[in-house]
Amino acid sequence: MKFLIINGPNLNLLGKREPGIYGQESYEALCALVKDYASAHCSTAYCFQSNHEGAIIDAIQDADGKYDAIIINPGAYTHYSYAILDALKAVSVPAYEVHISHIDQREPFRAISVTAPACVGQLYGHGLKGYLMAMDHFLSLGK
Repeated sequence: MKFLIINGPNLNLLGKREPGIYGQESYEALCALVKDYASAHCSTAYCFQSNHEGAIIDAIQDADGKYDAIIINPGAYTHYSYAILDALKAVSVPAYEVHISHIDQREPFRAISVTAPACVGQLYGHGLKGYLMAMDHFLSLGK
């Protein structure tokens, strides 16, 4: 299985940005974690991160026919990017939305995801393990 791991704004600052919320692990550690996990399951994972909405949309569109699944943490775009929602709906690659923190226990606006309806599921509050749990969803389907 080929996974595209998409991370949105500020996730490149993992380990530096609010470690009490997002943890001590760096973005590089997250990428190593998902790549190693994929490899252990006879799969591959490619990590993509951008602070730019259009670049994320381009990555989603480019995934069609190249990847079996998308694991996406849209960051703040979760709460207002109908463009990312539309991109996820436009491709045939299924996506799973992941958030490191408990988005339902933070500011009220963070509890609303406009991108989740285009995804087969949503996980939040499991730290980096949430990415692996989302991968497990697809691995269990044998896709």
